[in-house]
Amino acid sequence: MKKSVSVIVPVYNTEEFLKECLRSIVDQTYKNLQIIVVNDASTDQSAKIIDQFVAEDNRIECITNSERMGVGYCRNLAIEHVKGDYVYFVDSDDLLHKKAIEYLLLLQGDESEIIYTSHIVKINKMDEIEESLKEQEKEEDLLHTRLLPDFGFYKRMTVLSVLFPLHLIQSLRLKFDEEVDSYSELSFLMPIYQQYKIVVGKNSYYFYRLRNDPITNPSLSQRGYDLLLHDFAHIYDRLKNRYANNEEICKYLDKQLIRLYRSNFILLMKEDKKKEAFDKLSNVMKLLSEKQVKKQNVVIRGELRALQKGQYKKYTRILGFHHFGRDTRKSLTSLNKLYRQIYRDVFMKMPLNDKKIVFASFLGKQYADSPKAIYEYMVEHYPDYEFVWVFNETGRKLPGNAKQVKRLSLAYYYHLATAKYWISNMRQPLHLKKREGNVFLETWHGTPLKRLVFDMDEVYSANPKYKKNFYQQSRLWDYLIAANPYSSEIFKSAFKFDKKMLEYGYPRNDTLYQNNNEDYISKIKKSLNMPLNKKVVLYAPTWRDDEFYEAGKYKFDLKLDLQKLREKLGDDYVIILRMHYFIANNLNIDGYEGFVFNMSKYDDIADLYLISDILITDYSSVFFDYSNLRRPIIYYAYDLEKYRDQLRGFYLDYENQMPGPILKTTDEVIDAIQHIDQIEEDYKERYDEFYEKICCWETGHATEKIVQEVFKN
Repeated sequence: MKKSVSVIVPVYNTEEFLKECLRSIVDQTYKNLQIIVVNDASTDQSAKIIDQFVAEDNRIECITNSERMGVGYCRNLAIEHVKGDYVYFVDSDDLLHKKAIEYLLLLQGDESEIIYTSHIVKINKMDEIEESLKEQEKEEDLLHTRLLPDFGFYKRMTVLSVLFPLHLIQSLRLKFDEEVDSYSELSFLMPIYQQYKIVVGKNSYYFYRLRNDPITNPSLSQRGYDLLLHDFAHIYDRLKNRYANNEEICKYLDKQLIRLYRSNFILLMKEDKKKEAFDKLSNVMKLLSEKQVKKQNVVIRGELRALQKGQYKKYTRILGFHHFGRDTRKSLTSLNKLYRQIYRDVFMKMPLNDKKIVFASFLGKQYADSPKAIYEYMVEHYPDYEFVWVFNETGRKLPGNAKQVKRLSLAYYYHLATAKYWISNMRQPLHLKKREGNVFLETWHGTPLKRLVFDMDEVYSANPKYKKNFYQQSRLWDYLIAANPYSSEIFKSAFKFDKKMLEYGYPRNDTLYQNNNEDYISKIKKSLNMPLNKKVVLYAPTWRDDEFYEAGKYKFDLKLDLQKLREKLGDDYVIILRMHYFIANNLNIDGYEGFVFNMSKYDDIADLYLISDILITDYSSVFFDYSNLRRPIIYYAYDLEKYRDQLRGFYLDYENQMPGPILKTTDEVIDAIQHIDQIEEDYKERYDEFYEKICCWETGHATEKIVQEVFKN
């Protein structure tokens, strides 16, 4: 008779992943399954998803807790309902290869053998599974097995992707600890430590999801180091006392404590609130055997002994030396790392200049946007301040007497460390730290159409730590500018911003009201060598999150047919191309001189708005700013379905709220331009509604109001 397997899935608020998880279980090639789902009082839509699967598959049964009890409790509760020969645990955000259980069961021999896979593959997105499976297909021996070395299986501290014989669980009364969220598996694993044969199946894949939002809904492994320390200290203390006479188990627990200390807990001790953590670590280290202490290097040994004796000052002194030595070794590998250490250890301890302001726009790429508007206002009205501009290449011609420093240079770090004020329209590098007294004005760089950060379900950018990094960076902001009520509400949720929102409009848009006149427009056109007798079409598309060469290097394929545009429109129009600053490749417009002007590197896009008669865009935020001019907008959205449904999603009803036609071919774009007067008439009512929603705070005086608010002291 075929062996049956009981699959146990605890669930708490994992609606984002639960369907994929349960689908991967019910679609297993091995069908003799009992599937026990324990809903731990989820407050999202998890219960609804579970009910749908229960209705579709009679192998699934659901147990629902009236209040949240924790993963250990849920697993113990499910074990009481197990009917299978083996028990298999799955986390509700993970997935299984379709033959995961079948492959493991092919290895069954002795009924007391514990069978597990050596392949727990960490993934961020679903498409990474396919890459893992390609690697699996290269394996020659499908069912390679071996006995595992003593420490290997238990070092993982997980019960995932393991077949545990039910009779073993029952006879040894194996239970998970119910008083902790993390490390509850240790109580379950210790009674079998080194007592039973462990068999490894090489090709039974288990896909362990690394959640891209560890802030809003972290997995247990993504919890803060303070919480992980709390839970491990509890379980370590209990197990060390319970197995005080078992030398091997005590040695194993000691090794795990030291491993976690060196990888996690030592980082916790660098944080400001470390006395409480020190006391907790000190108490648990008193149970650490002297034999394990002696095996460590001299620095770690000193830290462990200071912890054991409760010597806080001595410990912090040794720890400081440890981190300084480590940082120094790292700093010697590159000039930038050396600058960072000087920034932390020298510049950050120098006096703060209350009259110094550091400006940056688009990571040093441009002199533009709201930082430019604020700077030029302050040069005129606050001349007693010291101004510093950050650029990738210095030597620009600027009004006023601002110092120019190269981004990531030693001077850059010096001025950031000693300036009271930072003004930027982007996130700052993660390694920059605010000191007491710093004031960070984040101007941001656009009104959002596309979902941002914590409003995004999935992240398709090159950086899988996007949400975590963004959260850390945005905690430094003291002020955030919102151009309209629509943006203000979005920024609060998307950025988790709860400090001062400046609701006056964008400083960068003041020029659209102050300089929207024939003299200024002619001046700009002449400076760009553009014909004064032709109308101007500005094409400013966004970048696509999934189009990148590697982290930090993006690409874009121009989908407009320039040849057709020139043939049909060249007598009356010229085209300005304005690509997103993320895009790495330079467009080749050879042969289109005099008709196409590549202004991607022109600093201030507001000038390009002012000289343009028509804007063509797609999902870029440029159309929000451009709408202040009340000029026609065309949306060239050739990949609308993919962008809307897969990559980002929108805050607005794109197809019904945009103040212009949505087109998908070059021919449609040409026709729209040729009949632009009719389009203006057709979209007048929608445009007026959009203007009232988006431009209601814009008066041409946003800069003045914001400067007065931030620099009122």
